[in-house]
Amino acid sequence: MEPEEPALKADPFAQLKLLDVQELDSRLDTLRHQASHPPEGAELRELQATSTQLQERAADLQIRVDDLTRAQRKADDDVEHVKARRVRDQQRLDSGAVTNPKDLERLQHELVSLDRRISDLEDAELDVMERLETAQLTLSGLRDDLAADQKRSEELTESRDQRVARLTEEAERVGRERAAAVEGMPGDLLALYERLREQKDGVGAALLRARRCEGCSLQLNSAEFASIAKQTPDEVIRCEECSRILVRTGESGL
Repeated sequence: MEPEEPALKADPFAQLKLLDVQELDSRLDTLRHQASHPPEGAELRELQATSTQLQERAADLQIRVDDLTRAQRKADDDVEHVKARRVRDQQRLDSGAVTNPKDLERLQHELVSLDRRISDLEDAELDVMERLETAQLTLSGLRDDLAADQKRSEELTESRDQRVARLTEEAERVGRERAAAVEGMPGDLLALYERLREQKDGVGAALLRARRCEGCSLQLNSAEFASIAKQTPDEVIRCEECSRILVRTGESGL
């Protein structure tokens, strides 16, 4: 139990009205919490993290695709260069311009060597083409995933914004009700209530129902209950356990 404060008195009707204010404040707290923690938020954060990873992978893969594209162009050029040289040598051989036996033998050996070189280069070219195709397909898949994530993110963002707008509008309506509810209430009673709300997880006043404090859900012992029963209706009662304002009604069991 907190240190005792000076006795406070307030009209029983004002105390009863405090329960309406508490209900409105609790509703406001709920609406504000829901607006600041929409259910779409968790999935949006997860999508953002996933998209960031996908973007990083796509950027790395794009570099690989660019490198392989350059490698394929070089491989194509190498094959075409050697093939052109072989065509020239074959044309020399076919033309009969080379008559010296040794020169003829060297030319024939070179043609065989060029054939092997072309075969090796074409194998390398094919390997680069296959790796490039694989990288391009993977990159395309990543971009499809990014597009899907972006679409889902846009849907969630729209849903979240609509939800927050509805909750904000509802909170404004409840806020107006709350302002009307506290109008004319004793300032010292409201000040105590507000201070307790800050200290007690948003609940500053609770109903005393069937000898139980609905703020902390604890049953009052016989001595506490007897003491409350002796108090005048305008006496502001506090729970011995949680210090919240206890509002007495016909349900209190007094």
